[in-house]
Amino acid sequence: MKIDMAYGSGGRQTGDLIHDIFLKNFDNKILGRMEDAAILKVGGNIAYTTDSFVVTPLFFRGGDIGKLAVCGTVNDLLMMGAMPKYLTAGFIIEEGADTDTLDRIAGSMSLAAREAKVKIVAGDTKVIEGKGGIYINTSGIGEIQRTGVSISGCRKGDVILLSGNLGEHHAAVMSHRMGIENIIQSDCASLRSIVKNLNHIKVHCMRDVTRGGLATVLNEAAQASSCAIEIYEEALPISHEVRGFCDILGLDPLYMANEGKMIAVVPENQAGKALDIMKNSRYGENSRMIGRIKEGEGVTMVTALKGSRIIDILYGEGLPRIC
Repeated sequence: MKIDMAYGSGGRQTGDLIHDIFLKNFDNKILGRMEDAAILKVGGNIAYTTDSFVVTPLFFRGGDIGKLAVCGTVNDLLMMGAMPKYLTAGFIIEEGADTDTLDRIAGSMSLAAREAKVKIVAGDTKVIEGKGGIYINTSGIGEIQRTGVSISGCRKGDVILLSGNLGEHHAAVMSHRMGIENIIQSDCASLRSIVKNLNHIKVHCMRDVTRGGLATVLNEAAQASSCAIEIYEEALPISHEVRGFCDILGLDPLYMANEGKMIAVVPENQAGKALDIMKNSRYGENSRMIGRIKEGEGVTMVTALKGSRIIDILYGEGLPRIC
C-alpha cells in the first residue's frame, strides 16, 4: 500500500499508520500509553542528543536507514559516557512511499534498539509531497555512568585506540549506488559492548568515527585539546576489499564515513589492557593502537615509507553523503 497525503492528516489513516507499523514494531508500556509525551525514569545526570538521517539508498549491504538511525544516536550517547535508555523517532514520509518498506524499516529499528538495550518511547509522523522518500529523526537520552570523557580531554602521552576497519559504511553505500558488486558490508552497529567493557579503564576521550572520517575526528580532538596527534599508516586497519575499492575510485579511507567505529584515547599505562578489552568486545575484534598524543598542534601521519604527511580536516563534500 502506498502512502498518500491523507496519512499525514492526523485522522483515521494516520492512526492506522501508527498502530499497524510503529506500535507493532516499537511496542512497550511507555509508548503504548499514547500520551502527548513520555514520562521516563532516569536517575542522576543525563546525556541528550538528536540526529537526522537521509541516506540513499534506504537499504544497503549490512544495514538500512532504520538501523542507522538507532545506532547513530545510541553511539553519540555512548561517546559521552552515558548508557542509552530511551529514543524518540520522527518520520518524514513522502507520498508514494510503500507501507511495506516503512514496516521493514521499523522492524530493523526494533531489532537495533533491542540489541542496544534502548526503548523507543515517543514519535511523530509527517507526510509531505514528494517521490516516496523516507527520512528519520531520532533523539536519545542516556544516563551518565562515566564522567570526565570529552573531546577536549586528550593529554600528552595518551594512546589512541581505533575499534576496527575504516571505510566500510562509506564503501558499502557507494557500491550500492554505483552498482558495483563486492562483499563490502556497512559496519553500522551499536558500540555499547565496547564502551561498557571499558568501564574500568581511564578513558580521556571517546568519539565515534562517522561523517568526515577518522581524519576529521582526530583534527577536532587535536584542536579541542590544544595538542598534536601522530598516527601510523601501517597501524591503520583497512580491509583488502575497501583498500581496493579506494584505489579504483581514488578515495582516502581516512576521510570515509563509518557507522560502527570509535576512537578511545587512554593513558599509555592502560593502553595494552584497553586494547585487549576492545578486541574481546563485540564489534571490536579488529581494534588497533593507531597513534599518540604529543605536544604541538595538528594531525600528522607517519607513512609506510617513514615520511610525514599532514592530515587535515575534511574540506568540501564527502561522498556519498550518508546522513
